[in-house]
Amino acid sequence: MSLILDRPDFEAGRDALALLAFAESLADAARPVVYRHFRQPLEVETKADLSPVTVADREIEAQMRALVRGSHPDHGILGEEAGTEGLERDLVWVLDPIDGTKSFISGMPTFGTLIGLAERGRPLAGVIDMPALNERWSAIKGRRTTVNGTPVAVSGQGELAQARLFSTAPEMFGKPDLKQRYDDLAGRVGLRRFGADCYGYCLLAGGWIDLVVEADLKPYDYMAVAPVVEHAGGVISDWNGQPLTLNSDGRVVAAASRQLHARAVALLKDR
Repeated sequence: MSLILDRPDFEAGRDALALLAFAESLADAARPVVYRHFRQPLEVETKADLSPVTVADREIEAQMRALVRGSHPDHGILGEEAGTEGLERDLVWVLDPIDGTKSFISGMPTFGTLIGLAERGRPLAGVIDMPALNERWSAIKGRRTTVNGTPVAVSGQGELAQARLFSTAPEMFGKPDLKQRYDDLAGRVGLRRFGADCYGYCLLAGGWIDLVVEADLKPYDYMAVAPVVEHAGGVISDWNGQPLTLNSDGRVVAAASRQLHARAVALLKDR
């Protein structure tokens, strides 16, 4: 599958490539912890927001934070399990040690480690590491998205009626207004599936599906996936078509073309 993007490739700077390599080193550090706990007896705690957390989540984030502090003490950190530090800094690492903990504790291989880097609040680089699938999706401004080093591209699909739509779970659209808008969109696509967690964005970047629509996300859920989608030729924003930042409201739409994105936003945007 091939796609000519509407913007030319250009070489990322040496500093940017070093940052991407560092992001991948964080993923390298996470994998042994994942493999030690995946599909093994595991105690699961329930957080205040009723989401599950395991020792693996906390151990991975602690390791990644220590590596960031050791190599980039002037950078900030925002993590799912241990909070924030230095968010006012130009570069902030946004970490989700196990995105899809419900899948992880259920033995499903669609969980991933998300490592994002924000520059002045906007996505700069992202790694989606899928340890159980042995796939690593990496992207940084100025370079094409790769999976295990091989460049990928979105499908370029522009028609809703032929689009394949993925979302993590129907419960994220619990508010009646959001559900109505989501159902309106879902009723117009060719296929809808639930349950892919962060892997839905990989499938979009790789050209296998065409839309991902979600709500109730946090920055650590979307900051890493945004560069992966964008630098494969896709478009990602909030439901109003605005660029994602650390302050976005958690409603995300990602599409395989500008045309498809515009059609989805027209149905999802605030009225």
